Order: sequence, then structure tokens, then C-alpha cells
Amino acid sequence: MAPQQPLLGSLAVQAPSLNPKVVHVSKSTCTDISTFKDLLKEYRKLDDSITMRLNRATAAARDQARESSGRKPADDQACENIWAELVANWKRRTTLIGYCVGAVDESIESKRAQVAEPQLDPAAQRRIKGAMYSDEVVRNQVHNELSVEAIVRKRSLDVFKSRCKYFTPPMTDAQAREYWEAAQR
Repeated sequence: MAPQQPLLGSLAVQAPSLNPKVVHVSKSTCTDISTFKDLLKEYRKLDDSITMRLNRATAAARDQARESSGRKPADDQACENIWAELVANWKRRTTLIGYCVGAVDESIESKRAQVAEPQLDPAAQRRIKGAMYSDEVVRNQVHNELSVEAIVRKRSLDVFKSRCKYFTPPMTDAQAREYWEAAQR
């Protein structure tokens, strides 16, 4: 079964925008490793700028707290906002990487089935094996992004926790709690 194509927006890439850019990810996005890595690089910008984002969110939350009384402390509100952005971004990247892992694996399995056909001439078999080898290289690079993703999340969570010492993710979001627990290992 073919993986379903995800639609991914740029809300994770920059500050929330009124006109988020929707990126249509296809199998060709996954097999072109530079396009795939460029897309991940864009999605990792939030993680790369987490300290600046925490500073800005804290300042904005303090401004809002001055204007209204009886709300949560500014730092708590800032931490909640950044956490929500981080988790949404992590989910989008997980969707992207998962889709690409499935797409590349499917391509390799398809080629493996073609190579196994007995009536295939030797030249076609060599061509397909060469394409399969290329796909395996891409698959290894896509799978490596899973390890990179774990490192990026841990680093972001360490920075987040250094600024939001008393924050714990809401119990209502199971996947966010999984990210929280996984990054602490």
C-alpha cells in the first residue's frame, strides 16, 4: 500500500503567518535527497532558533500580562506557546520522514520484484539493480535523518527545559508526551 502524501505548511519554518506556504511532498521529493534535506533544513529552523524564540515569546507574553490581569505568569504562557510550536513542527517532520521512508522502501521493493522476474533480459536486470542500489543509498540517508531528528529534538528540549524549568507537557497530547520522554533518554 502506498503511503499517503502529506501536505506540510511553513508555519513550522517561520513565525506563524497568515499565508502559510503548503508544500506538496511527492515520491520525487523523497528520492531527490538534496530537495528532501533542504525541506528538512527549513523545518528545523524553529529548533535552530529556539533561544531567540523563547526570548521573543517571553517578551510578548509579558506584554500581554501587563495588559490583562488574572492570567498565567508570562513565562508559563511563553513556554506553552513555544512548546505547542515545537511539537507541531516535530509532528510535521515526523510525517515527512515517515512518508519518505515508506516511499523509498516501496520503490526498492518494486525494483526487487522486477529483478526477480525470470524473463527479464540481463541488460534490463543490471539497469534495475543499479537503480535499486541508488534507492538503497537514498534510503540509508533518509533513515539517517531519523537519528538526526532525535538529536535535534533532544538539543531543542534541553534548551527549552533550561528556560522552562517547571513546564510539563499537557497529559492530553500523548505524542507530545512521547517526544518529551524520548528526549530525556
